[in-house]
Amino acid sequence: MIDIPELSLVVLVGISGSGKSTFARTHFAPTQVLSSDFFRGLVADDENDQSASADAFEVLHYVAGKRLAAGRLTVVDATNLQTHARAALIKVAREHDVLPVVIVLDVPESLAWERTQARPDRTFDRRVLTRMHRDLRRSLGQLAREGFRKVHVLRGEEEIAGAEIRYEKLFNDRRDEHGPFDIVGDVHGCRAELETLLTKLGYALVRDDAGRPVDAAHPEGRKAVFVGDLVDRGPDSPGVLRLVMGMVGAGHAICVPGNHEQKLARKLNGRNVQLTHGLPETLEQLAAEPDEFVTEVRSFIEGLVSHYVLDDGKLVVAHAGLKEAYHGRASGRVRSFALYGETTGETDEYGLPVRYPWAQEYRGSAAVVYGHVPTPRAEWLNNTICLDTGCVFGGALTALRWPERELVDTPAAKEYYAPVRPLFTTAAEPDRGLDIADVTGRKHLDYGYGRTTVPAENAAAALEVMGRFAVDPETLIWLPPTMAPCSSSTVDGFLEHPSSAFADLRAAGVDRVVCEEKHMGSRAVVRVSASGEGDAIWTRTGRPFFGPELTGPLLARVRTAVAPILAELETGWLLLDTELLPWSAKAGSLIREHYAGVGAAGRAALPAAREVLDRVAARGLDVAALRDRIDLRSAEIDGYSAAYRAYVKPTAGLTGITLAPFAVLAGAGVSFAGKDHGWHLAIADRLVAADPELFTPTRRMVLDLADPAAEAEAVDWWLTLTGAGGEGMVVKPFAGLAAVDGKGRLVQPGVKCRGREYLRIIYGPEYTRPEQLDRLRQRNLGRKRNLALREHGLGLAALDRLAEGAPSWRVHELVFAILAAESEPVDPRL
Repeated sequence: MIDIPELSLVVLVGISGSGKSTFARTHFAPTQVLSSDFFRGLVADDENDQSASADAFEVLHYVAGKRLAAGRLTVVDATNLQTHARAALIKVAREHDVLPVVIVLDVPESLAWERTQARPDRTFDRRVLTRMHRDLRRSLGQLAREGFRKVHVLRGEEEIAGAEIRYEKLFNDRRDEHGPFDIVGDVHGCRAELETLLTKLGYALVRDDAGRPVDAAHPEGRKAVFVGDLVDRGPDSPGVLRLVMGMVGAGHAICVPGNHEQKLARKLNGRNVQLTHGLPETLEQLAAEPDEFVTEVRSFIEGLVSHYVLDDGKLVVAHAGLKEAYHGRASGRVRSFALYGETTGETDEYGLPVRYPWAQEYRGSAAVVYGHVPTPRAEWLNNTICLDTGCVFGGALTALRWPERELVDTPAAKEYYAPVRPLFTTAAEPDRGLDIADVTGRKHLDYGYGRTTVPAENAAAALEVMGRFAVDPETLIWLPPTMAPCSSSTVDGFLEHPSSAFADLRAAGVDRVVCEEKHMGSRAVVRVSASGEGDAIWTRTGRPFFGPELTGPLLARVRTAVAPILAELETGWLLLDTELLPWSAKAGSLIREHYAGVGAAGRAALPAAREVLDRVAARGLDVAALRDRIDLRSAEIDGYSAAYRAYVKPTAGLTGITLAPFAVLAGAGVSFAGKDHGWHLAIADRLVAADPELFTPTRRMVLDLADPAAEAEAVDWWLTLTGAGGEGMVVKPFAGLAAVDGKGRLVQPGVKCRGREYLRIIYGPEYTRPEQLDRLRQRNLGRKRNLALREHGLGLAALDRLAEGAPSWRVHELVFAILAAESEPVDPRL
């Protein structure tokens, strides 16, 4: 049985004819095997062209590096008989922090020569094979010294044919453990505080006959995770070790080593180390313990793994933290980073090393929990959190509940050890905010509700808008998605009809919907707070609606109306999804330059054409059919003009401007996406009642899609609404913004069903002619619907991250992706 780490570089070694390629084909996937012959052919069109070997191996090493960087097992099929050839591969493995493994196929030279003679593409004589065999014999004794972590030698045909590959997880790979976990920060010998914290977390302590804690178990099966630095400086390092070792031995905890454990182990092994930073106190305390206990301590520390990857890769625990490129990797530098972090080579005013701020640059999806550097309080930064809150220095011992992300702490009884740097002047690393590198170029995003790719050209277009026109990116925490239209209707005279909208949602597994009046205005997102700090109002593309002379007074009125709701929801701010009315307030130039121009041209030209036809008819020519077409066209132009004029109303400053709220998206530390639309609209009604001059109500109907009578009533309601000049309605799953189908997939947050006359603005005056309707019914809705769902999922993920307290860049990258998606070529009329 050949044991191979799941992530490793496997190097096959053997003379020509030893069966390496056959072995590779038998035991590994074709994509996992990189053959030197193949790469020679790739660069020289001849697999046997030895003059191309240098170039071939250069390309092979490059491809191997790319595979290892992506976390993929890689096998190199070459003779690999020379030390320098193997050294180059070991270097590739080390550069990507994976374990190099060697498998030697050792067959008799006579058998290899027999196989070589049978191959027409092999033309070298036996002296070459003899030299290879001599190199192989010389190599066998030095493979382990060269740096291979596992050496497997298969001797003879029978042993090679009977070999089996067995994959083993790396010691740090515990992705199959899902907790829940309680991750405990640096203890540093503070046994009493550790007992208090574990009890507070719900663990039941187990004591030995002497009353010392030797284990702790949680009744709900939670598992403790210790981030290291159990020892030094504090009053009872042996007591902490005894408790943690007992918990680990009983399966109630796992532990990663800290730099203080590492130093203690070196001292216990007789190494020469400096007796500083609390180590003398620990050695003095251990001197009072039995020798067997000290031996157990040394064995325990030496068995600790540098870091753990837990919970399907969502959680990484390392003493000093870990860069994303090192997650789940195994090498000396990974262990060193996990133990000590990375320094700049400088020292601060206290003589302490200046640490490289890796957490400020971290962009990984896994949460990294660590300790090592004492900080006054545990705070999330870029999906990382330091739990060392300086208990031994008089601070607190802190734990993080996972996956709840809840912090639990207990204060230190006293300052046991004076810190070199004052603990409470140590500022937490700040959130550096947004970085242009996070949003430029081609990006692949896994946002929880799906995956998407943001093309570089779309990112460039979004950056242009964001950089020149949008509100402050730190303020821009959400953008509304585009909205998909309902399926084209087959009802005579209608392109869109409620029956199609109901059928669409019914097909998605939705059984209850709310039909909301679709206001004809401009989508507006409002962020409003009790203090007024950070308040703003922006468009679908993130642009401010007005200048400061109007924005301030408008937000002040919203603030007054929303104040009781802020208090009730116990939040300092709210994010509202609204429509700003009338349409002409922001679309005046569009109306004048586009819609009004068409109407004016028609009204000027058609009467003149009718007058000419009247004179022609007076001379006895039959132009009745042409006159009918002109009359029809004139009526269509009148209908077109009436349609857009219905949404043109005079405004002066804020006079005449209203907001129609229909969803409350988020507040401080909370997303309201899970609330049903009844909840959202009830709050909207309260805003209308608070300031009826500013807020416009949203008419609606709630219906069960299994009730034909209710559906017929909704159709009549829509016909009345649109017949009176309304744009139409939006049909939404009543369950709310995060509604899913039977397979757990997001469904459209709403489908729009626009009225017959409103669509005349969109598709032109003559669109209701039967031949035009037949053509328009063939419109392709797939791209628009996919875009709407993708933008909706990105928006929900942004709200989720906002509620979690994620750093601004993690929210912003999703909002930016929504804006970038708007650059995709989709029919704007849909």
